[in-house]
Amino acid sequence: MTPVLRLLILLLAILPALALAQDRGATPAAPAPALLIADDVFIDGGTTLVADGNVEAVYDGQRLKARRIAYDRDTGRLEIIGPLTLFDGQYTTVLADSAALDSDLRNGILTGARVVMDDQLQLAANQVNRVDGRYSQLYKAAVTSCRVCADGTTPLWQIRARRVIHDSETRQLYLDGAQFRIKNVPIAYFPRLRLPDPTVTRATGFLAPTLYNTSLLGFGIKVPYFIRIGDDKDLTLTPYYATQTRTLEFRYRQAFAKGDIEFNGAFSDDDLNRRDRRAYLFGSGTFKLPRDYTLRFNIETVKDDAYLVDYDYSGKDRLDSGVSVERVRRDEWRRAALTYYHTLGVDQSNSTLPSGVGDLDYEKRYFPARIGGELRFSAQVHGHYRSSSLRTDGTDYDLFADGRDVARLTTTAEWLRNWTLLGGLRAGVQAGVAVDHIEVYGAGTTSLSSITQATPAIGVTLRYPLSKTAASGTVHVVEPVMQLAWAGGETLNIANDESTRTEFDEGNLLSLSRFMSADRRERGASAVYGLSWTRFAPGGLRSTLSMGQVVRDRTQREATGEQTFSISSGLQGTTSDLLVAGQIATQSGLTLTARSLLNGFADATSAEARASWSNSALNLGATYIWLRSDPQQDRLGTISEWAFDGSYRVSRHWTGSAEWRYDVANDSNITAGVGVTYTNECVDVSLSASRRFTSSTILEPSTDISLTVGLRGFSARAEDKSYVRECKR
Repeated sequence: MTPVLRLLILLLAILPALALAQDRGATPAAPAPALLIADDVFIDGGTTLVADGNVEAVYDGQRLKARRIAYDRDTGRLEIIGPLTLFDGQYTTVLADSAALDSDLRNGILTGARVVMDDQLQLAANQVNRVDGRYSQLYKAAVTSCRVCADGTTPLWQIRARRVIHDSETRQLYLDGAQFRIKNVPIAYFPRLRLPDPTVTRATGFLAPTLYNTSLLGFGIKVPYFIRIGDDKDLTLTPYYATQTRTLEFRYRQAFAKGDIEFNGAFSDDDLNRRDRRAYLFGSGTFKLPRDYTLRFNIETVKDDAYLVDYDYSGKDRLDSGVSVERVRRDEWRRAALTYYHTLGVDQSNSTLPSGVGDLDYEKRYFPARIGGELRFSAQVHGHYRSSSLRTDGTDYDLFADGRDVARLTTTAEWLRNWTLLGGLRAGVQAGVAVDHIEVYGAGTTSLSSITQATPAIGVTLRYPLSKTAASGTVHVVEPVMQLAWAGGETLNIANDESTRTEFDEGNLLSLSRFMSADRRERGASAVYGLSWTRFAPGGLRSTLSMGQVVRDRTQREATGEQTFSISSGLQGTTSDLLVAGQIATQSGLTLTARSLLNGFADATSAEARASWSNSALNLGATYIWLRSDPQQDRLGTISEWAFDGSYRVSRHWTGSAEWRYDVANDSNITAGVGVTYTNECVDVSLSASRRFTSSTILEPSTDISLTVGLRGFSARAEDKSYVRECKR
């Protein structure tokens, strides 16, 4: 046999063995051609293949680098002289001084080894034994996800263990005689400890605990325990033990082939409520049904009204539970929904609020070629129920005076079409008729119990978009708009149950009726005029300004003579308030948005503004809202509030955050909070404090402080490497 032929045979024997038993334990596919590169390759003694000097072997996505490799064909042993580096083609890299392995690299010993998993977790040991290509046993090992520098600096934390076993099939780490240390100070000892490796996204075990100190519940701790029931479901149980409470929180999630569900809840036995144990349950789910239908459901229930706020589970003041089936297509929409509402407001009664609501909605669009445009047909069946049996009907806006129930059927047919005329003038027409039938039960004597009315309506809209590009490259787009509209019929002498809250904004400026529901419609002739201006600067600055106003031939009134639109809606009288809205957005992340309704030059009916600035280090926002008093909307005083929220990454590892909400009208704080987070490649530490200043008959002011410490490295792959510390040079 020639030396060349012998060399080729030995290469074929060694190179497949250089596939270092992937830590996944999966059955490999057919191997790709192998590659061996070295400064010198020769045969020693006729049976030993030696590759010497800058040796690099590549096989099936794995790569081995070493100073020298010697393969003895008779014993089937590999002697590797390092320093050696082995990358398994996935997430694991092994560095060692030397190794002695069998021909398929499934069994052997590596000395002076360090294993790096997913560029996050490091395991160092004097000796690593490989067994059956599945287990790696490390003796006198150190485990850490902190960056270890060449100067020998002790990592921030580490786990010292007598033995560590890594099971590449289950992707678990088993530690014997484990000692958790901060720097070199022992903190805790565990005779046995199991941890997932960084490639595991879901594994049963404890999550990062959180320490709490609240003025209501006292000092306590939460220790979440995650249970992986299967690939498609899991359960998280979080015992919360504090001075004033014994609580068990839970979260259950499950994924299906065509949907998913999630339930969150808690059970509490505390000293705040001596009458009974407390609990809440929130759940939601979405499922894809045949023929493009989607089923959605949600459940929200609580045993006592203050529970959610006391434990900071939710800030909602009204819970809703319901189920719906919906299908949305390009030319059709169908929806059926049932919803149950429960108010948590101390000044509201669930018996006189509409608690049960049902809706059936259908809309179909056609595009007839003969007449052009779009034909739109819609129908809605709506009903709501109050548990109250009161028959003393108050005003339409007094939700505590009666127990009336309402059923409504609405059908609408519309034709819409747009044209582009000479000179770029855009013209559009919208014409149609709506039929409303309303039944009212238990309304007393102030309104009819049944009524049917047809409402024809037509509107013509003209737009004239103008564009100009300045010499600097700035583009200006100006668009004046005007609409003339008419709607027939008279105001229904029926209880107003659905259109008690109306907002006038850019979205309904050109609507034929601006009421939020079909139990009320705008009647008579009206005109709308408005103007919008948009500016695009070459540097990325974009600004918009819009304004508009509605003029009608009559005031919209109830049969009793009272104006239907409330004073803060901006739509009272024959001339509406002037709607002004604008926005400025820069390429640097600064955004300013404002909207106001002006009754005169400087008399505002309502105003809101939001400023935000967001970039890689800063997220800052401020919101202001002002609403005048409005008895028709159960608002007896003026609302004037500021809200601030933001976070700032002070340095590579430190991030601060703060929030504040202030009631200007009453000169009092509502909520405030601050927090600081330290993050590096191996630890997350978050400290936060918050204060709720408001109080009521069921709520007390409270102060909350929490501390969470989490170890990074035993979780899913972390993509953000900006927190990793740098070694000193």
